[in-house]
Amino acid sequence: MASQILSPNHSEHLTQATTKRHEDAVSNDSPTTKSIDQQNTTRSRGETLSSVRSLIGLQQLPPVSEEHEDLEHHDLAWGQIRLALREPFAEFWGTFIMVMFGDGSVAQVLLSSTNKAAPGGNGFGAYQSISWGWGLGVCLGIYVAGDSGGFLNPAITFCFCLFRKLPWKRFPVYLLAQFLGGFCAAGVMYINYVNAINNYEGHGIRTVPPSPTATAGIFCTYPQPFLTKASQFFSEFIDSTILMFVIFALKDDSNQGAMGKTGAGPFFPLALFFLIFGLGACFGYETGYAINLARDFGPRLMSYAVGYGQEVWSAGE
Repeated sequence: MASQILSPNHSEHLTQATTKRHEDAVSNDSPTTKSIDQQNTTRSRGETLSSVRSLIGLQQLPPVSEEHEDLEHHDLAWGQIRLALREPFAEFWGTFIMVMFGDGSVAQVLLSSTNKAAPGGNGFGAYQSISWGWGLGVCLGIYVAGDSGGFLNPAITFCFCLFRKLPWKRFPVYLLAQFLGGFCAAGVMYINYVNAINNYEGHGIRTVPPSPTATAGIFCTYPQPFLTKASQFFSEFIDSTILMFVIFALKDDSNQGAMGKTGAGPFFPLALFFLIFGLGACFGYETGYAINLARDFGPRLMSYAVGYGQEVWSAGE
């Protein structure tokens, strides 16, 4: 059998072809290797995400719709933080919106009370405007914080942990988120109304009730000066009891209600609007119906930080 003799050119072409096949093989393997690495990275991140969420009492998987699960920004550090703390962020923003509307209504009514150029010649709003503002704030805040349950109130969170088996691990992180939401919202409101406050009280002057020009009440509640400590407690106790009683009734699926439905269902935020409006209209005079540590303590701390002084902690004593 005759042996085949390879020419130099033929050998060169064979070497080039072999090299090309090797490069193609490597190129074909790269996507697979890259895909495996991505899967391992994704799995590792998923395990970390689940462990962080479990640590604070949240469900292992965040409440994210399917079409949003594979978005590229979820692989970024900030995206992972948002997923891990999705419900606490919801509580933060829900409380933020609630306080923005509530404190904003108080600010507008109080600071414009001497404005004769307003429609009606007596400021931009009356006391019922405040009830409207807080009612709308709670209603919209619940919509914003839907992923977390829309608690917006440490007292409500506590009661759901105690009576509705909400994991106790959630309570501290929800409490912190709600407090920070109220604190930050009060800061934004102060920046927005600082010139109006200066116009009302005097430049750089900041007073608390019972001063006739006090503006500290924009941010938090102060009792009427004639109330005793027992009366203050009793007023807030009644308000808070009504709040929780009605919320549990609205969330009770066995409660057929006036329309024959199970609980309030999708009308729950609207029902809360009427509840908060009613509490303000009927029980707001004596203590300002605080009924919410996050809506009162967070803004109170902000008012102290911006210059209202130690009196924010002692007024009403």
